[in-house]
Amino acid sequence: MAGGKHKDIDPATELAEEDEEQALPETEELSAEAAEGPLAAGRAVLLRYAKLAPSSPGVYRMLDASGEVLYVGKAKSIKKRFTSYTRPTGHDTRIERVIALTASVEFVTTATETEALLLEANLIKRLRPRFNVLLRDDKSFPYILITGDHWAPQILKHRGARSRKGSYYGPFASVWAVNRTITALQRAFLLRSCSDGFFESRTRPCLLYQIKRCSAPCTNEIDFASYSELVREAKAFLSGRSQAIRDELSAEMEKAAEALDFERAAITRDRLAALSAVQSTQGINPRSTEEADVFAIHQEGGFSGIEVFFFRTGQNWGNRAYFPKADRSLGPGEVLGAFLAQFYDDKPAPSLILLSHDIPERELLAEALTAKTSHKVEVSVPQRGEKKELVSHALVNAREALGRKLADTSSQQKLLRGIAETFGLPRVPRRIEVYDNSHIQGSNAVGAMIVAGPEGFRKNQYRKFNIRSAELTPGDDFAMMREVLERRFKRLMSEAPRVIPPAGGTMEAIQVAAVSGDMPVPAESDDDRESPWPDLVLIDGGQGQLNAARETLAALGVTDVPTVGVAKGPDRDAGNETFYFSDRPAIKLPPRDPLLYFIQRLRDEAHRFAIGSHRTRRKKDIREAGLQEIPGIGPTRKRALLHHFGTLKAIERASLTDLAQVPGINDEIARKIYDFFHETAA
Repeated sequence: MAGGKHKDIDPATELAEEDEEQALPETEELSAEAAEGPLAAGRAVLLRYAKLAPSSPGVYRMLDASGEVLYVGKAKSIKKRFTSYTRPTGHDTRIERVIALTASVEFVTTATETEALLLEANLIKRLRPRFNVLLRDDKSFPYILITGDHWAPQILKHRGARSRKGSYYGPFASVWAVNRTITALQRAFLLRSCSDGFFESRTRPCLLYQIKRCSAPCTNEIDFASYSELVREAKAFLSGRSQAIRDELSAEMEKAAEALDFERAAITRDRLAALSAVQSTQGINPRSTEEADVFAIHQEGGFSGIEVFFFRTGQNWGNRAYFPKADRSLGPGEVLGAFLAQFYDDKPAPSLILLSHDIPERELLAEALTAKTSHKVEVSVPQRGEKKELVSHALVNAREALGRKLADTSSQQKLLRGIAETFGLPRVPRRIEVYDNSHIQGSNAVGAMIVAGPEGFRKNQYRKFNIRSAELTPGDDFAMMREVLERRFKRLMSEAPRVIPPAGGTMEAIQVAAVSGDMPVPAESDDDRESPWPDLVLIDGGQGQLNAARETLAALGVTDVPTVGVAKGPDRDAGNETFYFSDRPAIKLPPRDPLLYFIQRLRDEAHRFAIGSHRTRRKKDIREAGLQEIPGIGPTRKRALLHHFGTLKAIERASLTDLAQVPGINDEIARKIYDFFHETAA
């Protein structure tokens, strides 16, 4: 593939491939050209940097006047790439916008173009430049881990760095898929799922042994050799030798039946049934494709939807839909190519990657992934056979997922427009921040902020605030809200000085188009860029909380951010909310108004996040302080509880009946322990 060709900005690639470099104007000519306008000024900047650009492969960053990265690209020869950018004509509108906004450039050279591709993907994910194709959802995928650091290996769900010794199987598309598979594998292979601490403290088998989901090696209900055989079978099944394991179990069942050992035969029969359940829930299981990731892209209405299917050991381990942010002028191959480089930035690639559309620099991508994963990676666009059927199936799912996304986006846009009209906002909100506090009688107080926008909740922008003011009276919700807002907006003012976008404009036109049924254009103009400043702040509380919030913001000089208080009715029942404003009387919405349901969802999400953050902090304090913090629990009872359950986490999850079975714990003490861990936060 041509090393100078770029998958996102592609100006004059034929010029970038030429050996001769274009002559650069003198400094006087640059000054004259810079006076003609922003595009000429940007071209003058690029001409200046083209003189300094290295001829080697590398990555470049184009920055605006404020230092924000506009675009990250890579090239086989950076000098030739920048020479091509200086051509005065022939660029499309998007490229001209990048050039016009560029005030400076940064270069990083690499030894090869392959290294440049990997570095480019890493920088795009980290810096999230405005004009690159951006991978929106980048959560790590869960795996199944069979540990290798204990004589009785444990099967568990794993996410993140592979720092623990053992065998990893995946990726799975979702935590739900992993949990479902682990449950079925426990029934089939009877491997333990408990922690090592819980395992070591057992004196009798736990409930999982009773319901035939564990062989109880903790109490020697099974010997080491037999348990090791179960581990071997589980690893073989997860490695793709499922039919061999089924044949072994079938032979074992027949042998037990012939020996009239019907109990053992029944156990083996149940294990076979569990294996059948695992395979039956996997959907499409290809016969000739042992390991592959399948990517299919569908474009509609200026949006792109990418469906990813994971096939491992000849089984379908789930799928996930992505909706990357990309300019509408980019074709499916360009978007897919940019997406793939980012997708595998922190994930191991399988031996085969199947695509619905050909991508620029396909061979270079395969070479880069091969170098990164230390095994050969093939990237192909199948034209016939079973692999083509897999891609076609993924393409159907991509089309359906994008259709659902567009429908949800349209509904969300209508709700946001309804909020603007009902609350009298100057523009349709693109960023809504909702604040809530959580504590128990003032202890472990936590403030929470959630963010919502045209595409729903933006969970990667949620923030929690551990209330740390020493002068704060325990339980003073107003003071907590003041501290949260002061910390949030002080930091916001220092990191992103306030720029107020004009009312109406392009965003208004987009919202009107959404309401009328025409989908919004995903490409952003200068005024539509996502800002870290909220267009609306919702406070979970009544007039008092709202006043505290407004006073805090006013003291910081923030007077142009609309703030609304959302208070429940006298009985704290949903559907009877009152909305408080600083400049007009409070209002209520009709009980079945979709806008009311939408605001309830926002408030409930903030409440959920606040309570979750509070409980996490509280549990940490409990672990540090010990169980003696519970009334009636001293060192003796603490030892008895830990000896019986193994870990504090197991004690937290225990029922009243289980707690009462611990020596020295009566029904009254069991109730205190249970209430301590399950008390509802404010």
